[in-house]
Amino acid sequence: MRVLATKRALCFAAILLVSACSSDPEAPKRCDGQTRCAADLDVGLDTGLDTGLDTGLDTDGQPDADGQPDADGQPDTDGQPDTDGQPDGDADGQPDATLQDPFAGGFVELSTSTPDRTPPSSQTLRALIPERGAFTFPAPYNTTGVRITNESDCSGATDCVNYVGYSYWANMNNHVGSDIMYIFIGLNSERGGTGPTLFSFNKLTDEVKNLGPLLGGAHQAASAEGWYFSATAPTRLYTNNGSAMRRWDVLNHSYETVFDAAAEHGAGHYLWQMSSSVDDNVHAATLRRSSDYAMLGCVVYVEDKDDLHYFPHLGRGMDECQIDKSGRWLLMKEDIDGEQGEDNRIIDLQEGVETHLFDPDGAGGHSDIGFGYMVATDNYGKPFATRLWKFDNDPLVGPHVYENQSWTSIGGGPNHIAHGNARADVAPEQQYACGSNVTSATGRARSNEIVCFPLDGSLNTLVVAPVMTELSASGGGNDYAKMPKGNIDVTGQYFIWTSNVGGDRLDAFIVKVPAHLLNL
Repeated sequence: MRVLATKRALCFAAILLVSACSSDPEAPKRCDGQTRCAADLDVGLDTGLDTGLDTGLDTDGQPDADGQPDADGQPDTDGQPDTDGQPDGDADGQPDATLQDPFAGGFVELSTSTPDRTPPSSQTLRALIPERGAFTFPAPYNTTGVRITNESDCSGATDCVNYVGYSYWANMNNHVGSDIMYIFIGLNSERGGTGPTLFSFNKLTDEVKNLGPLLGGAHQAASAEGWYFSATAPTRLYTNNGSAMRRWDVLNHSYETVFDAAAEHGAGHYLWQMSSSVDDNVHAATLRRSSDYAMLGCVVYVEDKDDLHYFPHLGRGMDECQIDKSGRWLLMKEDIDGEQGEDNRIIDLQEGVETHLFDPDGAGGHSDIGFGYMVATDNYGKPFATRLWKFDNDPLVGPHVYENQSWTSIGGGPNHIAHGNARADVAPEQQYACGSNVTSATGRARSNEIVCFPLDGSLNTLVVAPVMTELSASGGGNDYAKMPKGNIDVTGQYFIWTSNVGGDRLDAFIVKVPAHLLNL
């Protein structure tokens, strides 16, 4: 009733103003007939109500032919009160500019800086976080977070949420051109969860929905670690099933087998740590023996040629392998020479050339891969650094793109690197990666924060949000499970991770990344 009365009052005021404008000899100097006067009313006489409360006068001075609200011909898009008390933005036919920027907040500092910044307390954060949906991180971050999971997703409000798989496995789909983003999270079925579960996130309204078991209930006991969305096909998800790689459609719950390593390697093997090129044509995975879990080497499958290649490990202590986003380069991590830790094998699948990068000369530890390069931590370098390695450089050169104060697995700056936003059409130096970590130690700058950094060597760092995790809290299990290990979506605008917020359970969160502050 109040809204209707206000609208009627505005209509009456418009009639008076138009009448005065028409009879006033000074009107031509101030108003362009009824059209301008009506627009002046819409802009100048702001009542604190948003643009949906239209004056009822058509802006061209002609009889209203469409029966739609005034000025832009469309109804108001948010239906919320105007929050700034300033002239309404309706007269230009555009949405009201007072709506909050969804990618607001964040700030930039040098990675070499040592700010004395105490993370917000768990009590402060829990007071801000809703049951599901959007919230704003406290100052100095002021970025927008989104809670994905809550107690209702776990029977008995148990600690059933598994950590997101890893920084290079995409939990968020390619949502470009869609208002809806799909997200999968493992909800441990032995701890009251429904197994791998699909969620939707409306990017316009920030509404989050639990859509139920991810694959129609198939693989309910799976943790979902190692699964990932296609970088291109919005509803396609890669899963491992023994020695086979499967590609599922998350909406119709159907799948196809991409390849099965048993065809050449026989039974008694399984795939682990899979990866795929952006175009979904080249796939890689670690081949493991089922009887003792030994890592035997890496298989690469080229889909359009139906070719399966095998690269056995050379040394000892093989860790993993990963295909780059172009499908040309294979990165294998293992101790080739038996000295000073893990080394890198960089294999050009197109030319058949293999290059070795040894520790302590900069071999990448935790890393993610772009198109022909990797962004990798260097635990031997001083200062402790994250470096950019272009695979086709001869000799290999790895400039610093981030520098840490200290180096430990827990608490050494951005420990797990995420670069799911890599692009083929832009030089690496014009792009950025992100990372996360957690520590209970004091005096380690940005070790409890989500940060992003350009790959141009400037050492600029965008501080995005606190990870909100307390290692001393019970939620999440052991320290490794509590580490955020978050990943970034293909647009580089959304970062997902899990946190216990100082409590007795993990939950999944997204933060909207204000990457424009990096000026790339």
